[in-house]
Amino acid sequence: MYLRYFNFNAKPFAMNPDPAFLYRSEQHSRALTMLEYAIESQASFCLLTGDIGCGKTTLIRHLIRMLGDQVTVGLVSNTHGRFRSIHPWALSALGIAARDASDIAQFEALNEFFIREYGKGHRTLLIFDEAQNLSVRTLEELRLLSNVNSEKDVALQILLVGQPELREKMARPELKQFAQRVAVDYHLQSLDLAEAQAYIRHRLTVAGGSDSLFQRKAIEFLHARSGGIPRLINQLCDMALVYAFAERCKRIDAALVEKVLEDRSHGRARSLFHEEPASLNAGAEDAPSVTPPAATPDSEAVREHT
Repeated sequence: MYLRYFNFNAKPFAMNPDPAFLYRSEQHSRALTMLEYAIESQASFCLLTGDIGCGKTTLIRHLIRMLGDQVTVGLVSNTHGRFRSIHPWALSALGIAARDASDIAQFEALNEFFIREYGKGHRTLLIFDEAQNLSVRTLEELRLLSNVNSEKDVALQILLVGQPELREKMARPELKQFAQRVAVDYHLQSLDLAEAQAYIRHRLTVAGGSDSLFQRKAIEFLHARSGGIPRLINQLCDMALVYAFAERCKRIDAALVEKVLEDRSHGRARSLFHEEPASLNAGAEDAPSVTPPAATPDSEAVREHT
């Protein structure tokens, strides 16, 4: 709708985790470096956590694009607590067919695949997104699956990606052996104001638009109300562009963003966003910056099935 009006070649704030729009903040760059190191150093287990909407999935998609032919990747992105066994999901992610549906046949098919790939000079990387939903029993099953690795040879690597609850689960006594095998881990936090400014301008530029489309006070307002969560920033920025197009505005100010939030508040979206800080004057373009505390939203977009 607004692409031609703002001279975009793509939607700058689309909700899908597109690696092309990855903004490599200092912490995202550090997380990516840690994951690259984990892969190259043949770590059996690594862990990436962060609050809902902090960019974990986009980062993982970028990592997958970076990996060469030496790593065979299987991504399971719709994990949930009803998993009876991890084996059929891993088989599906890797495109493997077991001889029958028995647990033994599935386990053997996976191990044979890992060893066969290793014989070709390839390691297998299994990625489990939303891993906080996995049960203790399923996580223990993953630990046993990793026994295909020997002291010198690593045929299988496992990356767990999830919300902070995953760390709490890993701290449970029954998962002590599992936790001790995690060689590399990183936690993503929400963006501070400077990062949010750079994030918005980065996405505008990648989409072919002007990086000055959002006024400074508008970005401060966006950051204050979103708590620095990239997914929520995307939602507000996208709707602000729609409103700007409808009103034939060429730049977006804080008053327009406030109008977006006011209209959204008539639905059920208010709980996702912070209340406006008393010290933040939406109409004053030169008012001092406000950096709010990080927020943890209580809902999430529909997960992609892989």
